[in-house]
Amino acid sequence: MIRFAHRIAPLALLAACVSLPAAAALKQGDTAPDFKTQASLAGKAFTFSLKDSLKKGPVVVYFYPSAYTGGCNIQAHTFAEKSGEFAAAGATIIGVSLDSIERLNDFSADPDYCAGKFPVASDKDGKISKSFDLAVREASAGKKDSRGAEIDHGFAERTTFIVTPDGKIASTLGGLAPAANVEQALQAVRDIAAKR
Repeated sequence: MIRFAHRIAPLALLAACVSLPAAAALKQGDTAPDFKTQASLAGKAFTFSLKDSLKKGPVVVYFYPSAYTGGCNIQAHTFAEKSGEFAAAGATIIGVSLDSIERLNDFSADPDYCAGKFPVASDKDGKISKSFDLAVREASAGKKDSRGAEIDHGFAERTTFIVTPDGKIASTLGGLAPAANVEQALQAVRDIAAKR
């Protein structure tokens, strides 16, 4: 079981990590944009390719506002705890945010959050988020994360896409609390596994 320290984040951090107003996110049946970018697993950077990952089965592509902020910490921790259940359903997980790869190296290895259980990818310029039709808000000066470090990047809205091996979006999950987002994503991949 992953150790989870109860770190209290200021309300401003929680506000930064709640879902942003929903844009016209891609919907069920749409083709997921392929992307390749730097990602980190257990503190080690590598190149992540959606196309390559889909060869193994469905991929849960979850966009979140920022590493080391209230709701995003909860979501990463919950995905890490449930990673075995996603794997049992044949799915892989990739988190995507506008964080730098350096921040993600820390976050991906942090035993309280990703815990080396799944990779997180850097969408530094927001192009991947925008390709999925997600809203991206610019960085705000003075925002700090739960470690006290300044957040120097923009924020994508919290939305999760379940992408099937044919590159189609099976589910789009937005406007949910972080833990509920993970639970619904898990149910969606179980539903896909049941149809095989």
